[in-house]
Amino acid sequence: MDVLPTLPPESVDLVFADPPYNLQLQGDLYRPNLSLVDGVSEEWDKFDTFTEYDRFTRAWLSECRRVLKPNGTLWVIGSYHNIYRVGKILQDLNFWILNDVVWVKSNPMPNFRGVRYTNAHETLLWAQKENGSKYTFNYHAMKDLNEGLQMRSDWHIPICTGSERIKENGKKAHPTQKPEALLYRIILSSSNPGDVVLDPFFGTGTTGAVARKLHRHFIGVEVEPKYIRVAKKRVNGILQLEFDPPVFVTPDPRRLERIPFGALVEHGYLTPGQKLYFTGQEELSATVLADGAILYLNQRGSIHEIARSVRNGPSNGWTLWQYWDEAAQLMQPIDNLRQRFREDILNNDKVN
Repeated sequence: MDVLPTLPPESVDLVFADPPYNLQLQGDLYRPNLSLVDGVSEEWDKFDTFTEYDRFTRAWLSECRRVLKPNGTLWVIGSYHNIYRVGKILQDLNFWILNDVVWVKSNPMPNFRGVRYTNAHETLLWAQKENGSKYTFNYHAMKDLNEGLQMRSDWHIPICTGSERIKENGKKAHPTQKPEALLYRIILSSSNPGDVVLDPFFGTGTTGAVARKLHRHFIGVEVEPKYIRVAKKRVNGILQLEFDPPVFVTPDPRRLERIPFGALVEHGYLTPGQKLYFTGQEELSATVLADGAILYLNQRGSIHEIARSVRNGPSNGWTLWQYWDEAAQLMQPIDNLRQRFREDILNNDKVN
C-alpha cells in the first residue's frame, strides 16, 4: 500500500497476486510420528477479523485495478479460507471474472488428523479489468503446451519440492512458495513478451524468475527483508536467453493476414482444372475453377461450402482439402500452400 500508489495509472499488463490466505490456524499441527508440521505461522498471514481482512483485500485490489491497463487481467490465488471473500470483492470492484482455475496438487500434504478430506487443490481466479475489452489470451500457446488439446481449467502441477524449494539453513525460505510451472502457465497464457507483470506479494520471486525467462518485465513488491534478499539473488541468477520471436511467440492463426483461396489460383500455386482430394476420403475429388471456386459432382462453391456439404456439418476447407505434391510425391493439405504464400509475400515485402 506504500508502493502501488507510486505507479502510474494504467501501466501494467498483468497482475499475479498470491496474498495472505488468513488461514486462521489454531495451535500446532503434528504428524503421526509426533514431528511438527512446518506450516504457515508468520505474522503476515494473521488478521484479527474477517472485516479487517476484507478491508485489506479491497485496498490492494483497488490499487491493482488502478494500475492495470484497460485490457489488462488479474490472477489471484487462494484456498477455501479466503478465495470466496476475494472473489466477492473482485466483483464489487467491477472486475469481470473470466475463469476459475483449480490447481490440483499431485503431491499434497496429507490430512494428518484424519478429520477432513486431504486439501489437494487451490483456486485461481482470472479476471479482466473491463468487461468486453480485448484481453490477452494465448489460446494456441496453451493448446500446444497441452499436446494439441484445449487447456482445461484443472491444472495438475506438483507443489514446490526438491531442488526448486528454496531453503536457508536447512529450512524453507518461504512457507508458501509456488512452483514455477504454475507461474509459467499463467504468464505465458495471459501476457506477451515485453509486457509488464506486477506481483504485489513477491515473496521469494517466483513471478520475477519466470517473467525473466519468458522475456516479460516485472514489478515485485515485498516487505519482508528475508524474502527480498532471497528474491534478488534468485532473479539476478536467471540467465535470460536472447529474445528470438519464433521461440517465445506462438503464432495465432486468427491474427494472420487473411488469404482467400482464389489468391492461390491467381498466383499460380494452384491451377484451374487441378484436382483436390478430401482428407480421409481421397476417392472424393473436386476440381479447382478459374474463379477460385471448386466443383464437386454438380455442385460449385467455396472450399468451405463444399467441405460442409461433404461432411454434413461445420468444416474448415483449408485443412480438409489436399492436393498432390509432385515434388514430394505425397498428398499435402492446401493450408500448406496458404502458409507458403504468406511467407513469400512477407519475403517480397522485406525485399521491396
